[in-house]
Amino acid sequence: MPPLLDVRNLSIEFASSQGMVTAVRDVSFQIEAGQVLGLVGESGSGKSVTALAILRLLPPQARVHGSIRFRDDDLLRIPEPQLRRIRGAGISMIFQEPMTALNPVMRVGDQIAEAVLAHARGNGRVTKAEAWRLAVDSIRTVAIADADRRARDYPHQLSGGQRQRVMIAMAVVNRPSLLIADEPTTALDVTIQAEVLDLLARMREKFSLAMLFISHDLAVVSQISHHIAVMYAGSVVEMGMARDVFLRPMHPYTRGLLNSVPTLRSDRAKPLQTIEGSVPAIAALPPGCAFEPRCASRLASCADALPPLVEVSPGHFARCPVIAQEAR
Repeated sequence: MPPLLDVRNLSIEFASSQGMVTAVRDVSFQIEAGQVLGLVGESGSGKSVTALAILRLLPPQARVHGSIRFRDDDLLRIPEPQLRRIRGAGISMIFQEPMTALNPVMRVGDQIAEAVLAHARGNGRVTKAEAWRLAVDSIRTVAIADADRRARDYPHQLSGGQRQRVMIAMAVVNRPSLLIADEPTTALDVTIQAEVLDLLARMREKFSLAMLFISHDLAVVSQISHHIAVMYAGSVVEMGMARDVFLRPMHPYTRGLLNSVPTLRSDRAKPLQTIEGSVPAIAALPPGCAFEPRCASRLASCADALPPLVEVSPGHFARCPVIAQEAR
């Protein structure tokens, strides 16, 4: 079976006062039905831009190259009316901040019902009353108590965790095949964060959802993902099964990220390891590996051209010539 989502050689540029700047470089990944791909990296690495490109939600000054196939459709080339039928029905998205994603002057139940009606207008088989019932059922599905009353609340009347659950309810109400979750646990305390992760896992099992889960938090990604793709400065630098990436990290950046995370075995008397240097600005990306200035294992060739992704073990890829030499 072909993958549900197939992203190939995706590159994204933006027009700026400094000319065209590259935010995403040659990104490729696949997501199978029912599987979760965790897209991890620090702020500014290109994770959210990649997600927005999948649904063609980038601003007009963006230039997108490559291929994004969802089932039999190339999402970068199909007409806008056809894409609208996919957005919210075939592919849904949970945006980063629910307080800005939700309309502050509409009841949350009306906002979810609006998503139902938007995909029912073509056949006219769903009335407003039925859409409201589906909205309440969806709120109940995400474990918000007293769903009938809460559906009549406005976003400011809900807690942060409840607003995030409403966003999930809106995303799954039309039973999509693919859910894009963009930093869904940001700004939530650890208890609510765990509840949201558990809810997403149950939604995936209940509705056989595939998921693109975006986060900068390795601990969060490890709890929910089958596969991991690590991004740095617009490129995927390592990709593979979650257990391979976490237990046998290959790229120096992935190793640095994992070494910087405290564990129960960490020596509290010693400072955490850090990655020296900083992420380069997208307007000044080097022609080669963007991590080269910060890498202790760099070769002279690393600065010349962007290294290819090399399969270092079955299904495990790293974009590093040093690792490629070790693998040989």
